[in-house]
Amino acid sequence: METAFNPDVFRWARESAGLALEDAARVIGIVAASLLAIEQGEKAPSRTMLSHMAKAYHRSLLTFYLPAPPRKGDRGEDFRTVAADQTTAANAEVDALVRDLRARQRLVRTVLEDDEDTQPLAFIGSARVADGVAALVQSIEQQLGLTRTEYRQKNDAGEAFALLRERAEQAGVFVLLAGNLGSHHSAIPVSAFRGFAIADPIAPFIVINDGDAKAAWSFTLLHELAHLWLGATGVSGGVPEMKIERFCNEVAGAFLLSPVDLQALQVVGDDLDAQIQQVTVLANRWRVSRQMVAYSLFKTGRITREVWLRLETGISERWAVERRREKDKSKGSSGPSYYVVRRHRLGHAMLDFARRYTDAGALSPSKAAKVLGVKPRSVYPLLSLSA
Repeated sequence: METAFNPDVFRWARESAGLALEDAARVIGIVAASLLAIEQGEKAPSRTMLSHMAKAYHRSLLTFYLPAPPRKGDRGEDFRTVAADQTTAANAEVDALVRDLRARQRLVRTVLEDDEDTQPLAFIGSARVADGVAALVQSIEQQLGLTRTEYRQKNDAGEAFALLRERAEQAGVFVLLAGNLGSHHSAIPVSAFRGFAIADPIAPFIVINDGDAKAAWSFTLLHELAHLWLGATGVSGGVPEMKIERFCNEVAGAFLLSPVDLQALQVVGDDLDAQIQQVTVLANRWRVSRQMVAYSLFKTGRITREVWLRLETGISERWAVERRREKDKSKGSSGPSYYVVRRHRLGHAMLDFARRYTDAGALSPSKAAKVLGVKPRSVYPLLSLSA
């Protein structure tokens, strides 16, 4: 007996993936007329075609057997303001990433709930915007056991982020790095997604788009930590126009830069290269991104909006050049192994969780693979390497 497919499901899956009919057909490997016939219920897809669709649309194969299109996936509140030309393709990729992360978070939560030693984290949802920036910064510092001075004692922004991430994980937060859907071909632009927080008292998640400059990761982590304290699950990115986004930015900024730092902010001259060099010196000194220094200059009235926007553009262009140079240098060299890269993106908290509960038998290898975002055969090599 043949399975009766709902053609509305196929059309919804394609559209929610941000693909036009012709583009989807090309990726799947069929002509547009055949795909249209499937979406109109005139033709049933083969098993092979379903597999190609699942890959193209970033959906589970079981999705196409649904009786009707599901409701929009819960990404929490959308705190982003993204460019108009990114609202289709980029949003579809963000939705696919969030679906995967929420499924993994639910698995982690289920396992932790069954552990009688698990206690809800009191700081999740413990703050309000009305409490003010200073109060929330102080609460985060106390919970993490980390001050701005200790943060700056690290050699560079990368090491400072590693320390901040370590303290957040020790507090019970899973901090992951993820900026694509499995390959660099599906990289999600930072303008569409910078960070994501799941404010769950049992298994709180923070995800940082690792396609951003490494010097900016600490700011994003602190921004998302503020979301956890506020109990606000959702996606962040783009221009911070919403009140809660501006507040979380202010919290992150207040942790990283003191009033004394802000008073010392200054760039002189009209030469863009010279200004960027001055911003770079300050950013390196304080273990923050150049974009943060430039914005702080504008926010404190040291430069005009026009100068700030010019600095932003110049810094972004130079970062793109620097990134290409790094990639060119890495060509021909072996670089870190797959497992080393994957381990870094997952973080110690996630690896320790998977190892502990797999060893205890509470997490099967297949579920551990889902939690870690790898194939089942990679679970033991990955956990063995991280031990």
